[in-house]
Amino acid sequence: MSADIEVLTHSSIRIRSDRGTIYVDPFRMRDEPHDADYIFVTHEHYDHFSPGDIAGAAKEGTVLIVPESMKVKAEKETDCKYTVITAYPGSSFELDDFSFEAVPAYNRLKPFHPRSAEWLGYVFILGDERIYVAGDTDLTVEARQVRCDVALVPVGGTYTMNAKQAAELVNAIRPATAIPTHYGGPVGNEKDCEEFAAKVDPGIKVEIIKQY
Repeated sequence: MSADIEVLTHSSIRIRSDRGTIYVDPFRMRDEPHDADYIFVTHEHYDHFSPGDIAGAAKEGTVLIVPESMKVKAEKETDCKYTVITAYPGSSFELDDFSFEAVPAYNRLKPFHPRSAEWLGYVFILGDERIYVAGDTDLTVEARQVRCDVALVPVGGTYTMNAKQAAELVNAIRPATAIPTHYGGPVGNEKDCEEFAAKVDPGIKVEIIKQY
């Protein structure tokens, strides 16, 4: 990986590269770095959309990207402090520093993340590298179609894919590197990571990097 990727906790992710500093779903951060060029939110649940953590990551000029379906909520609960860009499933955008694609993230049989809400995962195109942050999703047709070099996928089950399903997705899309997320918080634990790593094909590198 050329980008520096950190899983801070749960699904709170920071990506540093020469294209800027990106956060996805900052949550329960232990400090207030105020270094975000861009903050992406996958959906409106409290453990993914946390206005206080967004404020701690943001600096002057930070751009906030959210699903189109939560634009009003995002603007209201962040007091309209940021430039807000909205995305919808299947959309793609060219920003000043990089481009990204919005991927549907939803449950197939569970009620927690309905497809109709149009919540998202994201693929960041940073130079020649494609980094997929899946968001809270099950193993879906759309997720199987993603092309990426790095995949950050939920493994905790209950609200998302479990470890076995996450490994099935990774083995289908064949990134060079797979990173488990969505564990160690409301759901999931280290055993889910171990099961995930054991089921991922040997040709794919698994990195377990959650900091706290």
